[in-house]
Amino acid sequence: MERKTIKWLFIGLLFLNACYYDNEEDLYPNTAECVTDSMSFKNDIFPIINNNCVGCHNSGALQGGITMETYEQLTPYIESGSLIGSIKHQSGYSAMPKDAEKMTTCQISKIEQWIFQGAQDN
Repeated sequence: MERKTIKWLFIGLLFLNACYYDNEEDLYPNTAECVTDSMSFKNDIFPIINNNCVGCHNSGALQGGITMETYEQLTPYIESGSLIGSIKHQSGYSAMPKDAEKMTTCQISKIEQWIFQGAQDN
């Protein structure tokens, strides 16, 4: 009986300790520097948008009447400030991605710097 109790206690402790952190940025805080110089829409920004936004905001899903599959479709949200407001979870904007973890600080910084650098379609 005592052996069985110890076994289950050990298994329980493994489960309690298994998932302490929610994301890679918290788990490995200073392992990589976030480079935001010379942001490129094609190489730096669109992969972030594609991975975090296009799944719901595309011509097939069209959540909220918004599609972000191209630079041209993204431009109105850049110009209005709603892209930054939403991804930073600012008051007055719908927090995005919806029902998912907030983008990493580095991803948000890259998008902010790209916009600050002129939001070019490059």
